[in-house]
Amino acid sequence: MRLVILDDYDLASEWAAKYIRNRIVQFRPSADRCFTLGLPTGLPRAHPESYHSYMWNNFFKHIDIDPANAHILDGNADDLEVECQAFEQKIAEAGGIELFVGGIGPDGHIAFNEPGSSLVSRTRVKTLAKDTIVANARFFGNNLSKVPTMALTVGVGTVMEAKEVMILITGAHKAFALYKAIEEGVNHMWTVSAFQQHPRTIFVCDEDATLELRVKTVKYFKGLMHVHNKLVDPVLSVKDQ
Repeated sequence: MRLVILDDYDLASEWAAKYIRNRIVQFRPSADRCFTLGLPTGLPRAHPESYHSYMWNNFFKHIDIDPANAHILDGNADDLEVECQAFEQKIAEAGGIELFVGGIGPDGHIAFNEPGSSLVSRTRVKTLAKDTIVANARFFGNNLSKVPTMALTVGVGTVMEAKEVMILITGAHKAFALYKAIEEGVNHMWTVSAFQQHPRTIFVCDEDATLELRVKTVKYFKGLMHVHNKLVDPVLSVKDQ
């Protein structure tokens, strides 16, 4: 497990972006090696706050990607169980997830795997915790009645089968979750802690997120930054491969 600690949010974001770029170049996506993304959703595709709208407006429409390779769960499918099973099948047919990138909630949930989720869970329908609903209210004019109470999500077990997992954790409000993820044992009440057992996990955080960690823990991982920085320097180009 790697813990990469940068001074602030911007530097953490830049480091993660360089790392992801290098991994994509090394993966060499092609017609036969799709670099795909799956997201949980619970709103109509056209809704301005749906994950579909967010990702297309902020990412997909700015890059060279075949829309068929951007797999997003349909929270409005006629049969949600079938939709979840089909998503797992797509992942298997693509050869598995090469790199899973995600953030966490203050309660340590990954994707929509709320506290108490099974650590071997698969893509499924999940009831959202009250804290998650409250946190998402800001996207709906702080009107709790408009916030979805259920969502489709990849499971912890689904993510654990990815070849590599990157978790982004920034801000003091995520500090206790990072502590639970790094310094305590695996616990289904803090689903992010499951990645302690993944062979290739990399946590990227800012200084604020380390406030609950032991000083010696922070010093240890900061002492490895000369090694971690070799993962992003130089930034690779397709021409280099």
